[in-house]
Amino acid sequence: MVMATALVDYPAPTYFENSPILTKKNHSVDHNHGAVIAKQMIGDALRQRVESIDHESCDPGDEDTFFVGDLGEVYRQHMRWKKNLPRVKPFYAVKCNPDPKVIQLLAGLGTGFDCASKAEIEQVLNIGVDPSRIIYAQPCKTNSYVRFVASQGVKQMTFDNADELRKIAKLFPDAELFLRILTDDSSSMCRLSLKFGASLDATDDLLGLAKELGLNVVGVSFHVGSGASDPLAFLKAVQDADVVFKQGYAHGFEMKTLDVGGGFSGDTFETMAHVLREALDEYFPPHINIIAEPGRYYVSAAFTIACNIIARRTIENPITGETSYMVYVNDGLYGNFSSIMFDHQHPVAKVLRTGARTYYDSSLGDAVSEGTCTGTEYSIWGPTCDGIDRITESIRFDHELDVGDWFYFEDMGAYTKCSATKFNGFSDAHDVIYVCSEPGARAILRL
Repeated sequence: MVMATALVDYPAPTYFENSPILTKKNHSVDHNHGAVIAKQMIGDALRQRVESIDHESCDPGDEDTFFVGDLGEVYRQHMRWKKNLPRVKPFYAVKCNPDPKVIQLLAGLGTGFDCASKAEIEQVLNIGVDPSRIIYAQPCKTNSYVRFVASQGVKQMTFDNADELRKIAKLFPDAELFLRILTDDSSSMCRLSLKFGASLDATDDLLGLAKELGLNVVGVSFHVGSGASDPLAFLKAVQDADVVFKQGYAHGFEMKTLDVGGGFSGDTFETMAHVLREALDEYFPPHINIIAEPGRYYVSAAFTIACNIIARRTIENPITGETSYMVYVNDGLYGNFSSIMFDHQHPVAKVLRTGARTYYDSSLGDAVSEGTCTGTEYSIWGPTCDGIDRITESIRFDHELDVGDWFYFEDMGAYTKCSATKFNGFSDAHDVIYVCSEPGARAILRL
């Protein structure tokens, strides 16, 4: 199938039966009009797609997994960022989700970009982003990539060891360097300090070597880990960065930028931002530029995925007499659910369509509460021949689901399609239906 790149307009959203948008107890959602419109638009896109597919007669691939991406959610997250961290310029972490529409929108919003490879840098440069808005935030760079960024004028890059400094001195001595320091990321989902970062015991010597090699160190960077949960990790990292800034000044460097990395998530953002904002104001005066590398913060909630049930296996419990089912969907751990293995995510299945009814954003599509024995038990498996390819071990629904029915999973925008594989010959590229729930984003994208 051809990847959907056009943005779909839904001027008259469809309200689904029993939708919480319409219930009195949810009247407070009117205070967040954009989120309400987003639900309606996403629901319309999902419904129109799945209702057009007859799994009994469709062509191969017609019932494939697909995404609905709301670019309005990315826009709202950017406005939220500006409100809570006005000093900090975001450099979007492209690796999290290199979706071309997301990149285009963020470029229009004026963000920078955190790139980790030649391909990511090329993608951003090819849409007209100035090289000064890119940081090559990869402490272990390929030689040929360093030569490439030098030819393209991408000067900002990170380092954390002496060998990398000698490489840069040989290949790109005019680079603007950030010394990446070690942080306490023990509270994060994905720890990065195991691989990157110079300890405070080593930073002074590294700065001395950089001076000896005639290099230009302009700042410090750190990363408290992807999906960090402890706000105090930011405070400690800022304090350590202050120490290294002073070391840089002592070596004669013009230290002008602090990169506070990533680790931001939507659920804890205000708490994290409050601690970080106060720490920055205490330790770094206004003339110091502050940048960050958010990824999942921008895109996690912006993408919803729909998966089709392609097979079912009935399990009879000889002791209790209960019937349960193993259902197999057309996506899994080797595909867009790679986030389960690589990013410690726990996507939750909801029933999108069963029989002739659609249940998006309805309590009728939700799983039965944990701890109850009502409903029918399911385990949800991916399509490959590997036994580890399981999305959900146990979940209960009030519906009896069968081949041709659909699940949907929300919050599937971060570290999903970017790390999908072609294992067993399945596709790693799936349609994206774009909607846009914010007029500001539509204006930037000229839609």
